[in-house]
Amino acid sequence: MAAGEPGDLGGYYFRFLPQKTFQSLSVQETTSRLRQWSMLGRIKAQAFGFDQTFQTYRKEEFVMAFFKDPNVISNLKLLSDSSGQWITLGTEVKKIEVINVPCTQLSMSFFDRLYDEDIVRDNGHIVKCLDSFCDPFLISDELRKVLLEEDSEKYEVFSQPDRDEFLFCLFKHLCLGGALCQYEDELNPYLETTKLLYKDLVSVRKHPQTKKIQIISSVFKVTAYDSAGMCYPSTKSHEQTFSYFIVDPIKRHVHVLYHCYGVGEMP
Repeated sequence: MAAGEPGDLGGYYFRFLPQKTFQSLSVQETTSRLRQWSMLGRIKAQAFGFDQTFQTYRKEEFVMAFFKDPNVISNLKLLSDSSGQWITLGTEVKKIEVINVPCTQLSMSFFDRLYDEDIVRDNGHIVKCLDSFCDPFLISDELRKVLLEEDSEKYEVFSQPDRDEFLFCLFKHLCLGGALCQYEDELNPYLETTKLLYKDLVSVRKHPQTKKIQIISSVFKVTAYDSAGMCYPSTKSHEQTFSYFIVDPIKRHVHVLYHCYGVGEMP
């Protein structure tokens, strides 16, 4: 088979970029929040470079090549289910699932409707409600109702296309947190952390003609399987266990945002 034809995984070569740091996850304010949300020590962002033109329609081929690249195999980090330690993949990926995640939002005003709908008060306080469970999450405020309770009257505040947006996905993941998450009383910490992370991961540029800012990154939610079953991001499936690949086709970088649900680092 000639190089570059479908089925040939030699089309892309990857290199690990350890010098690329993600400030959004390392600044003190964020780390103290992540600790409170039980995500610290369980969330990580890594960067890799690649050598070919990226085409969205070839996303499966791209991701499969990624998992088969020796530089990825020896550097891509995930949490071990058994030891709880950071490990590298160390298994042969046989199958992948790559879900396209829309990424079009350029402003945090996307979340203004939370104020308009009495989910958050004008002073930023999240409105409380009677406790209920949406397994495994405790719902004790209107924000979590919006995120989780499909039959709540406020659920429609965000349409399905809104919920599919990468910005919303990040926000929801941070709000729901890890296994011992202590929820915030105010919306601002969630919005600020979402914004920092989004800006860190997603690439934008000014359109040469219109001068309007546009997002150039493509975002995918990725799951990988070996001969035994699911192996990445974890062997156990959970709404709060995820890996997103954010691809910058101009710089030819892929940012990997990873989180594995569990008990984060304690104070």
